[in-house]
Amino acid sequence: MASLTEYKKKRRFNKTPEPGPEKKRTKTGRIFVIQKHRATALHYDFRLEADGVLKSWAIPKGPSLDPKVRRLAMQVEDHPVDYADFEGVIPEGEYGGGTVMVWDYGTYEPEETVDVSAALRKGELKFSLNGKKLKGSCRTLAEIAEDEGGDIKKAATGDPKKIPSRTGVKRRKKGSKKKVWHSKGS
Repeated sequence: MASLTEYKKKRRFNKTPEPGPEKKRTKTGRIFVIQKHRATALHYDFRLEADGVLKSWAIPKGPSLDPKVRRLAMQVEDHPVDYADFEGVIPEGEYGGGTVMVWDYGTYEPEETVDVSAALRKGELKFSLNGKKLKGSCRTLAEIAEDEGGDIKKAATGDPKKIPSRTGVKRRKKGSKKKVWHSKGS
């Protein structure tokens, strides 16, 4: 999944507030983001910058703060680097419709390699995360939906059909916590 072709195919950018499919690189070239996403089912999306995009995985049970605890991560389409700042509501009827919250954000350091792309292709990338874990977040999923003109109770139930189509808001909170994640296969 080396390009943004699949990302572009799944979205109507005149309907969704998600960023367009543009390849670019951040200053460090090594950002990550974890987004809490209440779509059809509540899950977390883990995104790691490489090759001018965010390589992305859906994590149904969410990340673990304990590196000994393994969680299922299913690779999904690459996302644009600008998606790292996306927080808001994806409209009903759009791919991934529901509320998105930035849960953690920061940089990563690869271990045992300088070629992240090659390690990802082999399914053997090990890395450390230097995140800004959102403590209290100041905005829950329901609050994001409410800020976007939605119904708090319906957003909290996770019914994406009840979440309105409005533009997203970018927010991040400060704090720091170092975590270690390991990728084995896709």
